[in-house]
Amino acid sequence: MKNIEDRIAQLVRRRIPAGQVSETDLPTAIELKRVMTLTNQATITMPDMEERLAEGINLRGHLVVVFNNEINTWDEVVLVLQAATGCTLEEAEIETWEVDNLGKSVVHHSNREECDRIAAIIRTIGIHVEVMED
Repeated sequence: MKNIEDRIAQLVRRRIPAGQVSETDLPTAIELKRVMTLTNQATITMPDMEERLAEGINLRGHLVVVFNNEINTWDEVVLVLQAATGCTLEEAEIETWEVDNLGKSVVHHSNREECDRIAAIIRTIGIHVEVMED
């Protein structure tokens, strides 16, 4: 079985549409917490924006919105945002602060397919996520 970091990186690289992600591909909240505890960081594969532009992928049009809950920890949310969107630690912490203090945060802008894929990864920790038209 692949470790959690490899599975997340593979999802990000393969750009799997949300409807085609199988349960075995997705990390569980327990696995995310274990990686966070053991390594205190995750290996994040940043999306190649130039490659996506060359492929003609529309980078605007939809939003991924994450809503606060009383279940997930700060660190779980930061880690899953980095893993799902490829954002920096600083950006993930800002978005997590917004979720915690404002009740929600827009964490990604892209086309519908990309937003659905990212939302599916974020949902693996049990947090409420919506994809909305921009």
